[in-house]
Amino acid sequence: MERSRMSLPTGPDTLCFDKDEFMKEDFDVDHFVSDCRKRVQLEELRDDLELYYKLLKTAMVELINKDYADFVNLSTNLVGMDKVLNQLSVPLGQLREEVLSLRSSVSEGIRAVDERMSKQEDIRGKKMCVLRLIQVIRSVEKIEKILNSQSSKETSALEGHSPLLTGQILERIATEFNQLQFHAVQSKGMPLLDKVRPRIAGITAMLQQSLEGLLLEGLQTVDVDIVRHCLRTYATIDKTRDAEALVGQVLVKPYMDQVIIEQVVESHPNGLQIMYNKLLEFVPHHCRLLREVTGGAISSEKGNTVPGYDFLVNSVWPEIVRGLEENLPSLFNPGDPNAFHEKYTISMGFVRAFERQCGSQASVRRLRAHPAYHSFNNKWNLPVYFQIRFREIAGSLEAALTDALEDAPAGSAYCLLASHRTWSCLQTCWSEQLFLPSLAHRLWRLTLQVLARYSVFVSEVSRPRALQIHRATQSAMANLRHAGQRGHANSFFGLIFLY
Repeated sequence: MERSRMSLPTGPDTLCFDKDEFMKEDFDVDHFVSDCRKRVQLEELRDDLELYYKLLKTAMVELINKDYADFVNLSTNLVGMDKVLNQLSVPLGQLREEVLSLRSSVSEGIRAVDERMSKQEDIRGKKMCVLRLIQVIRSVEKIEKILNSQSSKETSALEGHSPLLTGQILERIATEFNQLQFHAVQSKGMPLLDKVRPRIAGITAMLQQSLEGLLLEGLQTVDVDIVRHCLRTYATIDKTRDAEALVGQVLVKPYMDQVIIEQVVESHPNGLQIMYNKLLEFVPHHCRLLREVTGGAISSEKGNTVPGYDFLVNSVWPEIVRGLEENLPSLFNPGDPNAFHEKYTISMGFVRAFERQCGSQASVRRLRAHPAYHSFNNKWNLPVYFQIRFREIAGSLEAALTDALEDAPAGSAYCLLASHRTWSCLQTCWSEQLFLPSLAHRLWRLTLQVLARYSVFVSEVSRPRALQIHRATQSAMANLRHAGQRGHANSFFGLIFLY
């Protein structure tokens, strides 16, 4: 920027260059000289540069002489300046003291304001705690009042309340109890809360007991309104898992213990399939009401359903897995591979049928992500089953490859027993009696191993025969070189016979 504002003295018009070229930011000597050489010779360029150099020296001297008087008079103009500065030091010092004093006062004011703000914030926090405690006490008293009034109605001679009214009362209590829990959590650590805690525990126990009893009553009497109110109340107090656990313990577990019996399964040829069919009958016969209320059934009305529940996944399936693991431990034994294959195939068919009973794809995803689902799949010791099958196939193949030239059985498409047994092993790997989808990768690897072993066998068997043919060929070729026409023909036919 400074270079662009500077002006150079004007030279004669006969100069071979432009003086403004020297002031450009990207000025380059080599480029300047090469550009001038296009117009004039170097000698003329040198003369013009010397001429302009003299003009620059003259202009510089004139510039110095122009401001020389001001430089000379500078010391004269500064006479007495120290006295003026001394006179200013006193008022400046006073001004500094006043500024520091004002700064201190402002800092003290800010500090006082901060302290008051902190106190107000502390008071506001304590006030909120007191208000929460007041709300806790009010909620406790309100719930106890509702319970006492309901108890007095039950003991009086008046007409008893209907189940629907009880469900409505429980919903009111649950709504208030939900607020009670929220404020109790916010007031954690307050001494007064410890005094109210026994009353809260009593309300909690009574509410859970009432909900459990009413839910069981609704399930036994097949009352949709009671079940709907109970499940909605459980959802209000965020206890949906408690309701699902209650259904699993009271409704599902007894049925599973009656159906899953090892002696009954083993006493019938199709005992396992019969047992699984009875387990599948549980959902349509005993869970129809729950599925209608929670929206798990296709015929459920969306407006009257209670979302947030999945009884098939969280109540029925865990009890099925528990019953199988506890009451039928021999189901997962891989000692007998044929029986294991049959049990595994039937069990996986049961799992697929159970998944079809789920009301939606989301329910199926929840089922497959459930810990009980993974526990059931992990119980099947597939690696041990594969090792047993591997030994059977490998042992059968090696026994056939021991006698290299043994003939295949009558009716076989192969000549050698080794080839016949290899093809039989390959068919066995993918037969319905052995194949399992979960072991497809291992069976494919076993297939490649069988083929590789047969390839080695073929190489070992054909190597001596190839050596014999090679020697016979060399002998025949030698005879061809020394024999006559008759001998030549005989040797040729002998060579063909060898091949």
